[in-house]
Amino acid sequence: MHQNPHNKHIPVLLAEILEYVDPKEGERYLDVTAGYGGHAEAILSRTKNYTGSVLVDRDAEAIKELSRKFKQSNIVLVHQDYLGACSELLKNNQQFDIIVADLGVSSPHLNEVNRGFSFIDDGPLDMRMDQNQEITAWDVLNKSSEADLADLLWHYGEEPKARQIARLIAKERPINTTTELAAIAKQVWRSYSRSHPATRTFQAIRIAVNDELGQLEKALPIWLKLLSPGGRLAVISFHSLEDRVVKKFMVGESGDRYDASLRLPIKHPLLPGPLELVHNPRARSAKLRVAVKQK
Repeated sequence: MHQNPHNKHIPVLLAEILEYVDPKEGERYLDVTAGYGGHAEAILSRTKNYTGSVLVDRDAEAIKELSRKFKQSNIVLVHQDYLGACSELLKNNQQFDIIVADLGVSSPHLNEVNRGFSFIDDGPLDMRMDQNQEITAWDVLNKSSEADLADLLWHYGEEPKARQIARLIAKERPINTTTELAAIAKQVWRSYSRSHPATRTFQAIRIAVNDELGQLEKALPIWLKLLSPGGRLAVISFHSLEDRVVKKFMVGESGDRYDASLRLPIKHPLLPGPLELVHNPRARSAKLRVAVKQK
């Protein structure tokens, strides 16, 4: 029987989010990366406030799935990137008790070969989270200068062999498929033990295509303004670049001083436990940080 790939997405660190966000009946909830609704379903089953909650995703397939999952409710669904959506909510003076951001790529993205996120299967170089967007991974790889590519791989992928990979990409262009790109990274690394040598390259290109770090840096201060006093912000990141941005913001807005706007109930990020990793190996790099807005 063919299994719908959407069913395979397991919400990461769900028990930890429920513990630290502690949703209460009547609270307003904003999910800025709602995906296929795993976190939303669990939180909304506790708040029971569907009409006052908003689910955002830039992916049309995710919005379709969310409208199916919550079709009996009057929940607000927004098909837009979270920076644009949250800027609009702020303009309209909206406030929320709970804001959740799960910054990872969802399993359906990785499972759908045509989306181009995975280096395991042969697919087009796409990697767009929003398929209405013009710029694809193909554009980034084939139109950027060799120097820009090397910078991108170094900064967004923390790739030690960024220059060699960029040189080979420039030499082999046009690069048209995910397996062609993966083969280049493999050729440069030759031998490897743990993660696949294309992991960092794919991460870097994906971040560039979707402006992931730029969106996050601009969105964090907006999320703080959207939180009602006593409101909780939970952010799950999947690589050190994202986690650094989140940590810097949360630490910068908290501390023992009169003008601190956040309180941090946990000083260090929460990581998935061994049981979760057995059921959901893709959670292995996840880190959860939580902040509470001062009353």
